[in-house]
Amino acid sequence: MPTDLKSLLGTVYRRFWLIAISFLTVFLLVAYVTFTTTPTYKSTAVVQLDTEQQNVIDLGSVLSGLVASTAVIDTEVMVMQSKSLLTKVADKQKLTEDPEFNWTLREEKPGMLDGLSRQIKSLFGMNTDKKDPFAGMSVDERNSSIEDSVVGALMKKVSVGRVGTTYLISVTVTSESPETAARLANAVADQYRVQQMETKLDATRRATEWLTDRTSALKSEVEEKENRVAKFIADNDMETAMGGTITEQNISYLTTQKTQAEVELNRARSRYDSLQRQLASGAGVDGISEVLESQLITNLKQQLSSVRSRVEDLKTRLGPQHPELIGAMAEQDDIERQIQAEMQRIANNLENEVKVKRDQVNRLQGQINQAGSKLRGNNLANVRLRELQRDAETSRVLYEEFISRSKETREQSDLIEPDAVILSSASVPHSPSAPRTKLNLLIGAVLGGILGAGLALLAEMFDMKISSSEDIEKKLGVNAIGTVPLIKTSNALGFGQMNPADYLIENPLSAFAESVRYLRAAIAFSDLDSETKTVAITSSLPDEGKTSLTLALGRMSAMSGARTLVIDGDFRRRQLTEAAGLKPEIGFIEYLFGAGQLSDAITKDPKSMLDILPLSLTGHTPHDVFGTRAFDDLLVRLRSMYDLILIDTGPLLLMAEARVVAGKTDKAILVVRWRHTNRSAARQSLGLLKSFKADLLGVTLNMVNLNRRRHYRDPGAGYDAYRKYYQIETKPSLFGFKWKSASKKNEGSVRPKAIQTPPSLAEHSSETPEKVDVD
Repeated sequence: MPTDLKSLLGTVYRRFWLIAISFLTVFLLVAYVTFTTTPTYKSTAVVQLDTEQQNVIDLGSVLSGLVASTAVIDTEVMVMQSKSLLTKVADKQKLTEDPEFNWTLREEKPGMLDGLSRQIKSLFGMNTDKKDPFAGMSVDERNSSIEDSVVGALMKKVSVGRVGTTYLISVTVTSESPETAARLANAVADQYRVQQMETKLDATRRATEWLTDRTSALKSEVEEKENRVAKFIADNDMETAMGGTITEQNISYLTTQKTQAEVELNRARSRYDSLQRQLASGAGVDGISEVLESQLITNLKQQLSSVRSRVEDLKTRLGPQHPELIGAMAEQDDIERQIQAEMQRIANNLENEVKVKRDQVNRLQGQINQAGSKLRGNNLANVRLRELQRDAETSRVLYEEFISRSKETREQSDLIEPDAVILSSASVPHSPSAPRTKLNLLIGAVLGGILGAGLALLAEMFDMKISSSEDIEKKLGVNAIGTVPLIKTSNALGFGQMNPADYLIENPLSAFAESVRYLRAAIAFSDLDSETKTVAITSSLPDEGKTSLTLALGRMSAMSGARTLVIDGDFRRRQLTEAAGLKPEIGFIEYLFGAGQLSDAITKDPKSMLDILPLSLTGHTPHDVFGTRAFDDLLVRLRSMYDLILIDTGPLLLMAEARVVAGKTDKAILVVRWRHTNRSAARQSLGLLKSFKADLLGVTLNMVNLNRRRHYRDPGAGYDAYRKYYQIETKPSLFGFKWKSASKKNEGSVRPKAIQTPPSLAEHSSETPEKVDVD
């Protein structure tokens, strides 16, 4: 994931085509939809609800006006866009004759998707004939279905909503014709007012009929109830039996007396209970309120205080057996007994008082019960009479009210008005409301950019390719020993692809040559305690450039004066032998199995001092070569003959021989191809090398595109100051272009040793490689 502006720009560069294609796809799709969509027009009428409408009839709010509340306004909005109202609008406006609403009148234009759909159906043997949607329907059913579809189309084009928090309702109609949009918006508003009028008139009619019937029934009911009252009075002689006032007054008086007695009883009981609680808690004389009010207790307390003072005085002056002290103490005990006796007397008095009050309350309640029984018996007939009178009076009042309302209904039916007025009529729009071309194109551009950026980020998240030395060290956990640039050049005739090892010979001061020198220096100084002579160069999979790199490394070592041997250990492809231009009859395999001498098998490189142990063209590939004793003896012999022995093995993940030989050499180098090798494959190869106990020198990043490298977060790609050391110019020749160094003074000079080349110089060049070499 990109974490800074530079990384973000690198991501954009790497995923440019993905972003561009995503952007163009979305943008062109939106543009196509925008420019092929039929323009539509909107027209709006505004209806105001009349919140000051006066009620004509107030009886149960039969015909009340609208009460301005949120629920009522929302209900009216739903009414205006209801199917019943819009059905009437469709009938009046004859929308069944308009092709915009009646799909059966439209001319079908086969689209590209329709043709594609028919081809797909025919490919799978499906029926491509058009089906009649009205098959099996009668004429009435067909017309009804068309009307329903017309109303449904109208409902989709009508939008009704409240304007903010006001009492205004907007009616907006969308149509392909500006005139139709304005006409239908006004028609919906008019039909809403008409429907309100019809609803009120219908309610008025039904209310008038109901009031008339109810008035007749109430008249008969009032007459019947008044006759019943008169008959009851006559039958019970109520004119002389209307007494009972004294009994009622007596009950009222007794009730008042009982209430007062209950108050006194509660007061006495409260005092008695308080005294008992204080005595039970062991409170002294000074802690009981009822005792403190007694004068006798007060006098006794004074005497007791005086005697106690005298006893204390005698105790200090006389002995405990002195008669005067004993007498004083006896007097003290006598006073305390008197106090306790007085307290008990007070408690008994309070208890007696409670009993007296309780008896008084019970007596009054008994008198009230007797008076109540007498009153109920005397007034039984009077209660029934009042009931009959109230019933008759209620019916009479209701009858008079209905007569009055019936007259008002008949007189005011002509004054009914709708509860809404059209505040502004819909006008014909001059410009289409949709599609909004500029906005749609802007949205398409934004969505395309978002989609492209999202896909680019996803591609970055799931990118498992190795792109830099940092990826090798952090994500693979091993040392990175240099990066080898990708070269692009042609042969002398200007055709084909020059071998990288040949390019090394012709361009010894190129960035490619410097990277190979650095790799040779890394091998030479890999182990300061012991000399590194045998190195296995391998890769995870084919086509990662290990063969070309091995041959170039061998030539560089040989040109530096070291005795170097390169062994072609890839028995299946024999690419190193072909790259060196050799066609031996006796090679590596033949020598190991006794078919020739070592001197016959080793061939001198025609372009350098390098020795090559190639593979013959016999095609014979034994099952085991590196695991034999003969190969071990060969390594021992070659170590005494050469300073450096490079073995080009097959891919680790495909050939077991490569794993065996890596474990028998001093060092092993894993070659990974820039932006080609997957990290999982590299990890698997490292695991195999570890399992075969190979001493891994490091991982080399091969075939790096230096022009694109800067966009893959490679720290070594930013040092542009080094590029002047490797500036390459081209001069036209007879058949093409010849590449040579821009530094004239270095031509023909002694090639620098690998150990003198810093690694940073080998990682930067102005060459523009684009094509991958063999292997």
